[in-house]
Amino acid sequence: MPVFYSPVPENLQMGLAYMGGSVFTNNRTMDSDFNREQEDASVVNELVSHLPLQMLLYFNLFYFPCWWFSAVFMLEVKYYHLPGYYQALLITGLVLVTVIEVIRLYLGYIGNLKEKVPALAAFWLLSFTFQLPVLLFFITDEGVIILPLERAVHSIYLIFLLAQILASFLALRTMTRKLTLLFHLRQLGKVESMRHAEMSPIYGLPYNRSVLPVSPTH
Repeated sequence: MPVFYSPVPENLQMGLAYMGGSVFTNNRTMDSDFNREQEDASVVNELVSHLPLQMLLYFNLFYFPCWWFSAVFMLEVKYYHLPGYYQALLITGLVLVTVIEVIRLYLGYIGNLKEKVPALAAFWLLSFTFQLPVLLFFITDEGVIILPLERAVHSIYLIFLLAQILASFLALRTMTRKLTLLFHLRQLGKVESMRHAEMSPIYGLPYNRSVLPVSPTH
């Protein structure tokens, strides 16, 4: 007995292929989105705090009171042997260094431990533009009558400061790279999600258009 095969309508074949492709492609998309979320989470959870910078800040926190008492004592010893303008400059410089140092150490701790780029950038700027010039003035200008103890404590403080400037620069570069990577990952995720939401991955057909046979409406 002959068997007759009725051909499947072409629009029905297209509809079935579209449905199957959408299901399996959406599964792959969900897997890729899950992997991307895992990668993004690993980048977010990665700690980029700079350990050498944190150690320098910790030791500087204990050394600064010793430096301050030594500087005040040396200033009192030589105060009346200095011209009037050097007296004013040294007092102003000591006050500025004291105030800025408190703010600088706070910004360094917050910026490094909590990975806040603006705070760490402010720490670097204060170190490079305020503390370093004043300290170089204390240690290089012979008109201020540099005493041996003063030269020693200023030299140690200068080493701390230069090391912190270098370490904070490296920490800023690492944190900036992390933020840039996160930005690109999130932008890539948005672009792909928009692309999948608007276009069919197989035939390039919009998702809101159907190729299934539609009964004519009267």
